[in-house]
Amino acid sequence: MFERLWEIDFFRGIAISMMVWFHFLWDLNYFEIINVSLYSGFWGLFQKATAGLFLFLIGVSLTLSYNRKKHGFSMRFLLRGARIFAWGLAITLFSVLFIPSDIIFFGILHLIGVSIILSIPFISGKRLPLLLGLFVVLLPLFFDYQSISLDFLVWAGFSSSPPSLDFAPVFPWFGAVLLGISAGNFLYSGGTPKFKLKNPGNKVVSFAGFLGKHSLFIYFIHQMVLFPLVFLFYKFF
Repeated sequence: MFERLWEIDFFRGIAISMMVWFHFLWDLNYFEIINVSLYSGFWGLFQKATAGLFLFLIGVSLTLSYNRKKHGFSMRFLLRGARIFAWGLAITLFSVLFIPSDIIFFGILHLIGVSIILSIPFISGKRLPLLLGLFVVLLPLFFDYQSISLDFLVWAGFSSSPPSLDFAPVFPWFGAVLLGISAGNFLYSGGTPKFKLKNPGNKVVSFAGFLGKHSLFIYFIHQMVLFPLVFLFYKFF
């Protein structure tokens, strides 16, 4: 029986906390309660760091799942990816109903679902996911693929006018998942840690770990809770 790795849950809890905070600021901005430039400067870097950390940890977690139960992993990953993608479609429906001016076309949950399926050929590797991940992440520095406008490949990042809200296309964000797969296979070969880290066991670590254990569920519901609350504050205060 494999134990949960506290450090993965801890950092995943940090990532989901950062994401919830960023979306809370977005909600405040949307109702003009505050006026902050969220996609440039500090908050632009904050948003990219948050998404990158969250997706990197997805990659690490996929290697743990694979290494701890290799039998039937392809079907398991296919079903898991499809389920999370369906959660993403529910988020899309929520945005259509409540924020039609900013529809979430292909957000983090959509990307995670697709990434889990795309990761199947690379899940056991160290070098190939590293090289391919670096290629996907660094491609925008050398090639302006967004200048290629192909409607059927918007989800991959090939669009000159991509959706603005919670848009997480395969290029470059799948690269973060691939880098996580490479790191996971190096740091947790066989599903056990190469370097054992002592759990401090304090309340901050425990709370972050709790959030990390339920990070996908928190991501799925947090805007459904935050957005109406901010709307009520805007309406009555």
